[in-house]
Amino acid sequence: MEQPFHARLRALRSKLNLSQEQLAARLDVSFATVNRWEGGKAKPQKGQLEALHELFAEAGIGDGSEAELPFERKTPGHRSRRGVSKSTVLSNKSMEQMLWDAACSIRGEKDAPKFKDYILPLLFIKRLSDVFDDEVRRLTDQFGDNEIALEVLEADHSLVRFYLPHEARWAVVSGRETFAWPEDKEPKTLGEQLTTTIREIVKHNPSLAGVIDIVDFNETRNGEREISDTALKGIIETFSDRRYRLGLHDVEPDFLGRCYEYLLRKFAEGQGQSAGEFFTPTEVGFLIAEIMRPRPGEECYDYACGSFGLPIKLQLVCRRLDPLSKVPLKLYGQELTGSSYAIACMNKIVHDMDGEIVRGDSMRNPKFRVGDTGLKKFDIVVSNPMWNQPFDPEGYEDDPFGRFEEQGGITTSKADWAWLQHTMASMKDSGRAAIVIDTGAVTRGSGSKNEDKERNIRKWFVEHDYVDGVVLLPDNLFYNTSAAGIIIILRKNKPKDRRGKIILVNASAEYRKGAPKNYLTEDCIAKITDVFWKAKPVDGFATVITNEEAASNDFNLSPSRYLVGKEERELRKLEDLLEELTSLGNEQQRIDSEMMAVLSQLPRS
Repeated sequence: MEQPFHARLRALRSKLNLSQEQLAARLDVSFATVNRWEGGKAKPQKGQLEALHELFAEAGIGDGSEAELPFERKTPGHRSRRGVSKSTVLSNKSMEQMLWDAACSIRGEKDAPKFKDYILPLLFIKRLSDVFDDEVRRLTDQFGDNEIALEVLEADHSLVRFYLPHEARWAVVSGRETFAWPEDKEPKTLGEQLTTTIREIVKHNPSLAGVIDIVDFNETRNGEREISDTALKGIIETFSDRRYRLGLHDVEPDFLGRCYEYLLRKFAEGQGQSAGEFFTPTEVGFLIAEIMRPRPGEECYDYACGSFGLPIKLQLVCRRLDPLSKVPLKLYGQELTGSSYAIACMNKIVHDMDGEIVRGDSMRNPKFRVGDTGLKKFDIVVSNPMWNQPFDPEGYEDDPFGRFEEQGGITTSKADWAWLQHTMASMKDSGRAAIVIDTGAVTRGSGSKNEDKERNIRKWFVEHDYVDGVVLLPDNLFYNTSAAGIIIILRKNKPKDRRGKIILVNASAEYRKGAPKNYLTEDCIAKITDVFWKAKPVDGFATVITNEEAASNDFNLSPSRYLVGKEERELRKLEDLLEELTSLGNEQQRIDSEMMAVLSQLPRS
């Protein structure tokens, strides 16, 4: 007969010789929480379940008695969505429907490119409120009573990521709960209420200043409101739908970034593309994190961090690889555009990440420095900078940080390799990096009789043995282009068995067809990661070349140069092609003749 969960928990403590206090310390919960679990009065939160899996495995308590474990059963080979429960995560389709319905509420009142200016701040409030509710539930589990939890929280706001005063909680914002406003502060319009709500949130959470208080919902011009209460009410009602809960485990880690990307793509595509405001597909971000294998305590940097999606995925994968560690990654990001910077700050704080985000141009003004002429060094650098970005070499001839002349020379016209040079200059001596760039960056200039600066920089990287691998991605993954893209993996101090070698992976066929974009499945991610780390050839999929082989191919680093993909056909003889072309020409003449004969029988007008 299968044991209930609370009995198995006692068996776990007995097997590992742990007191309730010691088990609580290992799980980073209170003694009272473990006591309630064993008494059958509460169940673990989702954030504690992975650690419990590990402890049950450590104790050798078999899978056959897990039926009453309060989390999803895993079958062999099953890979659940990282960091969240797969069954409850808001799907992309649902997210897009929610945003479309919200946009329809203000259609006609504002130009399409302005939709995001009003939708996103309200989405921020809803996300904050749902996360706050999750935090209150956690405290309720800890203290055993909701009223006690709220009293303790009122006395110590630091117990939650964000403290929201009563009037700023979504139940009040949506009108589902009344709030007794002081007479001199009662808002006269919904717009005034929302602006007051945001100010109160910022007052209690100064780190959100400049992040959510970027719009006045009550703004008036020429005697007319910029956006009416009716339109605002429509957005609020959409977000209040029970299908659209946005708590800690209800949405993808970079949910806010995905929303921003959708609004740009749908309503401000031209504006977004010219600004380079696009984000790395979720699966590509997890692939990069799996390849990097982050370890607790490491410092990680994204110099074009967008909505901070890549650093967040590093932390999620780090927690999965070492669920019992209490030491977080230290995450750093720099972002140029204001809206993306605001979302990045929000994502970092919502996910309780340790680190810093700054605003600015990382190429012209990198802000993570050591003195005036040195860049801060990191264990891991990940990024997806704008591809084929125009680059003016004149501004970097005397670069104070030694990024270019000292690392293969200054590139011309396109910034792809300049970004990789910035990457190298930002890595510790034992650092590693994964950067997404355009496929042309690994081939341009190779085979040319003329001197080519991009080729020369590639030569420098290969000769210094800094290129650990190149992964060719499938076509049509990124929203702002149908081009494939590649991931270049760099490492300053390779392990002995990888020195002098470059692992090339042709993952162009490793995708599932989607609408409107293709995507990587978790099996694809696992396959690519596995072959990269094993560094063994797989026919048509992966190969390992030496630095000398790269030199003999004039430093062309494209996987397709050395690998034939599954879908590529064998070359055909020229005479066969000419014969088929002649046959097709004859067939065309026959069809044309028949068509003219039919048309000649029709009456003329």
